[in-house]
Amino acid sequence: MEKPGSAARAVEQLRNSMINGELAPGTRLAEASLTGPLGVSRNTLREAFSTLIEEGLLVRRPHRGVFVATLSPAQIADIYRVRALLECSALAQAPVDPPRARGMRAAVTDARRAAEAADWRGVGTANMHFHEQIVALAGSPRLDGWMRQLTAELRLAFVAAPDPEALHRPFVAMNEDITAMYEAGEAARASELLREYLLTSERVVLGNLP
Repeated sequence: MEKPGSAARAVEQLRNSMINGELAPGTRLAEASLTGPLGVSRNTLREAFSTLIEEGLLVRRPHRGVFVATLSPAQIADIYRVRALLECSALAQAPVDPPRARGMRAAVTDARRAAEAADWRGVGTANMHFHEQIVALAGSPRLDGWMRQLTAELRLAFVAAPDPEALHRPFVAMNEDITAMYEAGEAARASELLREYLLTSERVVLGNLP
């Protein structure tokens, strides 16, 4: 018998797989290969699929099955508009409290280590965590949930890019600069730098689409 909340856990596991770059756009999700690893029944897995379809992370194609979504340039641009609203506001309004930056600093450290190992998927994962930690400064579980969905969607565009190094390398140092500004008590300046960063990132992501 499945435990209560099994569908929600399956949703989170599948979303994490997208954020971590383990599920590429266009991948067909076969029920038979997922029920065992996720520890759910087919009915529960279908419930999880329905949730992720509503979030735009999966698509159902008649007579073919369920697939990881592929984002259009317009969808990516919309994600960046929402990110700018969420992240820049969260950073500008965050209390000047260096301990709150620990999550950001840890993500920066993870990204540098991954870059030194030329693990660009790892850099991308650390980058996603960095931006989630910025939104976490707001102390809102609801905003955290929205940001998790946004980062999962955006990672679909990252995975599709043919040159992950060109996509991720420039932002390792920029994450460091934003974190240092916030740690120094300059949240407003950090927010402005983040706004410029997101505009640059949007151009890079769109320019790296296959």
